Amino acid sequence: MARNLTPASAERWYIVTYDIGDTKRWRRVFRLMKGHGRWLQLSVFQCRLTPKRRADMAARLERWIKRDEDHVLIVDLGPADGAGPSVESLGKSFSPIKREAVVI
Repeated sequence: MARNLTPASAERWYIVTYDIGDTKRWRRVFRLMKGHGRWLQLSVFQCRLTPKRRADMAARLERWIKRDEDHVLIVDLGPADGAGPSVESLGKSFSPIKREAVVI
């Protein structure tokens, strides 16, 4: 069976940041986000996602958070092809996610 592959040109850059009120939920969200992007700082991730992966990530986050206690921001930085995100880093160095093939 052929899989419907989304072209890389459909990928977009996102910054996901969250404020989770409970340590157990925070750990769950952290583990979820490690599967979707690169950890930048405490509760901040940089993600390069297709529309499907972005929707999957948001749906999974919705299941884990408590709407009246937690807050998640998903910031769309635009298309991933062409240029990487423009980031000014003070202190530790910053390098954007590179598109790489993963062999499983």
